[in-house]
Amino acid sequence: MRLNAVVAGVGMTPFGKHLETGLKALGAEAVKAALADAGIEQGQLEAAWVGNAAAGLVTGQESIRGQVILRSMGLGKLPVVNVENACASASTALNQAAAMVSAGLYDIVLALGVEKLYHADKKKSFAAFSGAVDVEAMASIIAGLKQSAKSGGAKSAASGAGEKRSMFMDIYAAMARGHMQRYGTTAEQFAMVSAKNSYHGSMNPRAQFREAMTVEEVLAAPMIAEPLTRPMCSPIGDGSAAVVLVSESKARELGIQKPIKVVSSVLRSGWDHDLEESGTVELCSSTAYEEAGVGPQDLDVVECHDASAPAEISAYESLGLCAKGEGGKLVQEGATRLGGRIPVNTSGGLLRKGHPVGATGIAQIVELTEQLQGRSGDRQVEGARVALAHNGGGNIGTDAAAMCVTILRAD
Repeated sequence: MRLNAVVAGVGMTPFGKHLETGLKALGAEAVKAALADAGIEQGQLEAAWVGNAAAGLVTGQESIRGQVILRSMGLGKLPVVNVENACASASTALNQAAAMVSAGLYDIVLALGVEKLYHADKKKSFAAFSGAVDVEAMASIIAGLKQSAKSGGAKSAASGAGEKRSMFMDIYAAMARGHMQRYGTTAEQFAMVSAKNSYHGSMNPRAQFREAMTVEEVLAAPMIAEPLTRPMCSPIGDGSAAVVLVSESKARELGIQKPIKVVSSVLRSGWDHDLEESGTVELCSSTAYEEAGVGPQDLDVVECHDASAPAEISAYESLGLCAKGEGGKLVQEGATRLGGRIPVNTSGGLLRKGHPVGATGIAQIVELTEQLQGRSGDRQVEGARVALAHNGGGNIGTDAAAMCVTILRAD
């Protein structure tokens, strides 16, 4: 959709393990930071969209998650829309909030993403991910993953999916093995993604992991599901991120400094197609490029959904940053590192910044907004004017269940 919403303020918590902090406190921290950043009082908000994926499974809070969080900080009366769309929950919340502002229904709104995944019972955390596939087909999905592992000689991936780890790591591992077979991509190139993002994350005070790693250290880490070692897999985490959006006229009225425009946000769901055919990422990004009047060559910085290191390489190709099969070469050349042609995941990405699934999509917008406003410190991309966020959620068949691509531009 063609949009003209303006990012007035952003805020987020550090991502990590917050066992003693509830959804209400996490959400309130990000909201207050975004309001302060925008210079707006909470009473000026006219509506809110709240993204969360797993509270029902992990904390038991169902149905009225957004209202519970916002009421706890004195925000009542305004309409609250709860959004659940797997790992794309927050980007979907932003998409809908931006659409309503662009349509002229509201002038000042809130988009919030919040999640708690850590739990004393790890099976509850893993269940949050297992519910992001077609559960009626669960037996056949697990059987297919086991067969893929067996055929590829992947001993670690042959058992434990959804029990010892998120089953999505097995899905990504199977995808990685296929990419290696088709294009000659190497485990070393996957490790380069993790090492690069660890370097970026080491400069991000809100990142879950701040330790920079070498390619050799990534490869030597414990194997999770071949070829994925632990640093090639995004961690579970807790945290929240928030954005205050305003209309263009309200931005002028409020005197918003360094306004960032949401020029396109494209949300689609997957469909049944062959593995080699274009999917949701290609559809969303091509539509977003057309609506924004830009192409991949115009992007200055990208935050992509690197739930695994191979997923980032796949995203390079699907977003048009390079040709199919050349993602491994792109990271090896240093093109996606700070200082390279197109820096990707300057926040550290999901691999290092962390992945509280219901907050991830808006956390990407926080990072990109700060990049476009020139306030990212040591990880600043000089002269950044156009940015893209790529955030997917769930899996059905050969494609994501939900996909959202958003393009921001400095005014």
